[in-house]
Amino acid sequence: MKDKKIRIIPLGGLGEVGRNMMVYEYGDDIIVVDAGLMFPDSDMLGVDYIIPDISYLIERRNKIRAIIITHGHEDHTGAIRHVIEQIQAPIYATPLTRGLIEVKLAKNGLLDRVELHTVQAGDTLQLGSFTIEFFHVCHSIPDGVGLGITTPLGLIVHQSDYKFDHTPVDEKPSDYAKLAEFSQRGVLALLADSTNAERAGWTPSEKVIDEAFDRVFKEAPGRIIIASFASLISRMQQAANAAQRHGRKLAFAGTSMVDNVKMARKLGYLNIPEKLQVSIEQALTLPPEQVVIMCTGSQGEPSSIMGRLSTGTNRLFDIIPGDTVVLSSHPIPGNEENVYRTINRLFQRGANVIYEAIAPVHVSGHASQEEMKLLIHLTRPKFLIPIHGELRQLHQHALLATQVGIPRENIAVIENGQVLELDGKSLRLAEKVPTSYVFVEGSSVGEVDTDVMREREILARDGIVLVNVVLDRFSGGLRREPQITSRGFMLSRESETVMEEARKRVSGLIGSSVNGNLSRDIEKELSNYLYSETHRRPMIYVTVSRE
Repeated sequence: MKDKKIRIIPLGGLGEVGRNMMVYEYGDDIIVVDAGLMFPDSDMLGVDYIIPDISYLIERRNKIRAIIITHGHEDHTGAIRHVIEQIQAPIYATPLTRGLIEVKLAKNGLLDRVELHTVQAGDTLQLGSFTIEFFHVCHSIPDGVGLGITTPLGLIVHQSDYKFDHTPVDEKPSDYAKLAEFSQRGVLALLADSTNAERAGWTPSEKVIDEAFDRVFKEAPGRIIIASFASLISRMQQAANAAQRHGRKLAFAGTSMVDNVKMARKLGYLNIPEKLQVSIEQALTLPPEQVVIMCTGSQGEPSSIMGRLSTGTNRLFDIIPGDTVVLSSHPIPGNEENVYRTINRLFQRGANVIYEAIAPVHVSGHASQEEMKLLIHLTRPKFLIPIHGELRQLHQHALLATQVGIPRENIAVIENGQVLELDGKSLRLAEKVPTSYVFVEGSSVGEVDTDVMREREILARDGIVLVNVVLDRFSGGLRREPQITSRGFMLSRESETVMEEARKRVSGLIGSSVNGNLSRDIEKELSNYLYSETHRRPMIYVTVSRE
């Protein structure tokens, strides 16, 4: 047993925002922490979301003792249904997080296939060689937990998304005492969220949103439409409280949000009086100044309610002049273009749009620099491994750690797939494991690869050119002039001269192709010619037939 090492394997969330998944391995025991999704970049055309590559886990599925989910946000739970389709391991989560997972799995008919266990902050769980202690942390969703992971070689603290909010909406501050207790035992390694490592100071309390909502509700002349994540239960409570203070009725729109509201009310995480909440159908019959509608689409997703409202394609209701739209979220990195496009469209349709840049209608759920320093002081770890963030944020987290006394050689800034090994005294880099993007498009999972994405990007940017060549089956000569058509490449009035020359070049290749590969020679010739004329490289598809 003395020669064994703790292996820490990030399968997502390091070097990127989202797709969080961390693996801890000791001997024949593996625990997985979180199974999240990541939203696609704007150039990932057709992709709904991205999930971790779990091939490493599939090969070792008999070793997996549990999947532990730290909280209910999509970047920590969104891949869970895809994971359990291939790995049947028990899942442990706090009550609200479990409820959100159940809603997700029930939609996909997978709830009966999963072994779900409820844990509470303060519980201790034995999983093979690992002893897991759950402790409460503040975030932008209730029921978030961090993990104290006792291993045969020492204590590891896994601090997922957190902030030190002294006035949280649910009135449950972070468990400072537990963190201090860990430090008394001796923390071998701390893995902690790096999302706000570039932000100085302290992250504001969620309470500031109450004041911002009050100003919005007081000034709004008509309906108020609030967009947020479907899992942001605490924001739903704040919207309900504001609606009650200002004499408005509250309706929820969007299947995922409505389902989550039902679940959260049933579990006691939402306290909304019966007379306050109405159906969306009822809300549309009330005077506008008496209505608040909360819906999905704060990231400008085209298929979401807010996305459809911005384009006038929503089925149940539309934007009307005098509406006040509140985007109560922060644009996910890489998604800013979608969000601002949606905001502009909403203004065009007559709405007054309020968003984070102009009013404090959203605050981050992640620790800023002073809180990150405080966490290090509270736990006093020997080693620090920054997690959850792009590479620049991981490096900034490392710099903050050196400022509060962690030696640089005891900090490991790594990216997805890089295995770390701890032997209780030292930390070393081991091998790398696969962590490629797994794209999800509707019911398609992993069928689209980076080559397809590259082709889509070219098609979107430079268009497509189709070449049809018909040869005489006996002589091999042209039966008729080559046909060349294009889409999204050039305006028809500009393309006549270019396409005429292209046809001549194709005709000139007949009978002189290298190694008899006429299609490839035509593609190469046209690619070079069209680029020289237009400085664009469209996708070129060549068909050669014989008659």
